[in-house]
Amino acid sequence: MRIPDVRRHVTTPLTSPAFPPVTPRFTDREYLSVVYRTDPDALRAVVPEPLRVEEPLVRFEIVKMNDVTGYGPYTEGGQAIQVAFEGERGEYLHAMYLDNFPATAAGREVGAYPKVMGAPRLFVDHGVLVGTLDYGSLRVATATMGYKHHALDPREAEAQISVPTFMLKTIPGYNGVPRVQELVRTRITDVVVKAAYAGQARLQLFQHVLAPLADLPVLEVISASHILTDLTLAPVAPVFDYLKAGTP
Repeated sequence: MRIPDVRRHVTTPLTSPAFPPVTPRFTDREYLSVVYRTDPDALRAVVPEPLRVEEPLVRFEIVKMNDVTGYGPYTEGGQAIQVAFEGERGEYLHAMYLDNFPATAAGREVGAYPKVMGAPRLFVDHGVLVGTLDYGSLRVATATMGYKHHALDPREAEAQISVPTFMLKTIPGYNGVPRVQELVRTRITDVVVKAAYAGQARLQLFQHVLAPLADLPVLEVISASHILTDLTLAPVAPVFDYLKAGTP
């Protein structure tokens, strides 16, 4: 295989790539989101500068991808932290757990999504929308929300899921020192909200050394939503280079 042929491959293994070179379109993507207040000191300990924490708010979510171009259906769950960067408010993706390896690999390599393997689920149980997240055989999160109790304005639903998203991209070199270390930004585009609901919710987080969601404890549930939508993820763009920035 010649050098130009090698360059056309997007990932390893060379002859059987871990994910397809496509821009995924999400159809019938279903969200359960619970926004909660947490310990501000705990947030400051995990949110990297130059992002700023203005309010100690975290969004826990379980997202069921019913159909994704190139990847098929899968489910993910995790935490996003409300932040600000250069006057723009958005979310910092703190942790994501998926049950699909190609989507996990693509999220980490093509983008900067903090994805690892896990076992999230989203289902309805006796009039309650339930989102659970297991790591290995242990439960690390359970969220419950009344199923379709109150309609949510589609414009509000779109605003919730299309805020700018910030992530930390770190790629180590062969000597263990970061070769790439950037803050990147992306957002969701081409949104079609098909259904949206709000309602009361509860959230439990359980201590786990390798899935430390409970390090951002639930002090107060602020809001919850259940949204069904079609959308596309925009490519990421770097907004801050840690390797070129001076030490304050």
